[in-house]
Amino acid sequence: MAAGSKRLADVASGSGDGLEAVAEVVEAGDGIPALARAISRALEASVAILDRSSSVLAVACASPEDERAVLELRDGVGRIDLMVSGAPVGEMRFRGRGGKEPSPALGRALAAIAALEVEREAQPERASEEAVARFLRDLFQRKVTDRENIVARGKELASDLTDGAGVLVARAHPLVPTEGDWRARVAAAVGRGARRAARGALVGWVEVNGTPELAVLVPGTDAEVMRRAVDTVAAELSGGMSGFQTAVACSRAVSDPVDLHRAAAEAVLTANVAEARGAETLTFEETGSYRLLLTAISEDPSELQRFFDETVAPLIGYDDQYETELVRTLETFLDEDANVARTAERLFTHRHTIRYRLERVRELTGLDVGSTDGRERLGLGLKAMRVLGMSPPGGPALEAGAEAGRVPREEKDR
Repeated sequence: MAAGSKRLADVASGSGDGLEAVAEVVEAGDGIPALARAISRALEASVAILDRSSSVLAVACASPEDERAVLELRDGVGRIDLMVSGAPVGEMRFRGRGGKEPSPALGRALAAIAALEVEREAQPERASEEAVARFLRDLFQRKVTDRENIVARGKELASDLTDGAGVLVARAHPLVPTEGDWRARVAAAVGRGARRAARGALVGWVEVNGTPELAVLVPGTDAEVMRRAVDTVAAELSGGMSGFQTAVACSRAVSDPVDLHRAAAEAVLTANVAEARGAETLTFEETGSYRLLLTAISEDPSELQRFFDETVAPLIGYDDQYETELVRTLETFLDEDANVARTAERLFTHRHTIRYRLERVRELTGLDVGSTDGRERLGLGLKAMRVLGMSPPGGPALEAGAEAGRVPREEKDR
């Protein structure tokens, strides 16, 4: 039998009534749920249709237990990627009823129809997302600076910025290899949390200070609303993005929307501090002594960079080149109120080694940890490093199998 005739025979093996129902749903524009039910009839299978962020759009299953089995991809459940012009728009999951395996050719043909419908229904939402991202980009990059224009464009997107707003930044990093468009899942979770916490919140990917960030514009200047937005977004990420390290941070609110570019920079820097601390949430007000640096860098970013270059940067370069731990030793030494014995105990290292490393810090930076001024400047340098989003090299003691530093050190590090 010719390949084309075989495909026709495969399609014909499906339910004629089901195929007719699929055609009627598409022609009438009845939506994804109705399409899922029609495909279920045509395939004689339980069916679930998901979008590219793995959010469930529609389910047609025999029972709640059957639905769970299909959504969890248990044994016997198949899946087909929904593709349009070579780009993924979602997936279809299915399981035959009564032990009957659905026709692969028919499943693929119906999946193609489902893909086109998913893409068609997503177009208005995608256009809205692009409009929001464009507005946030123009706002944060100061391409629009007229207050009336900013307020008018915000109202077009159902966001009232008359009294100002604050900016929230959400980050997520997969801790294990992750399949699918996980960034879309992150954006969907952040959007759900932000819109639930604050009316008129705008969510979009936008470049801030040269780095792509998932930003949320929260209308108004109510600190409680901003705090609620941070907590709600963090809860959405925690519940929906298992296997990810997340951080949610926010700026202070500004009363004039013209100043929102500063708020965006402030939110990004606060997020840097949150990640350095390992905190899931952080507001600008909670950054403590970092507030001085955050304010300084938002006014003149180059000044903080220069301060970092003059203090901690040489230590990072040395650690990176020689696989030593000068930065980690300095951090621990300052955390332990300049006590060498406690520093050695925390790092599982001999006190002579700690003193040797601190001497190398003095030689490389010109700053003596034995003086109050030296400790203050080095401490601010470490804070500048975190605010700038820089991480020191891990060093051998942090590598897998090093057992928290309790391994023999190289002679150069003693």
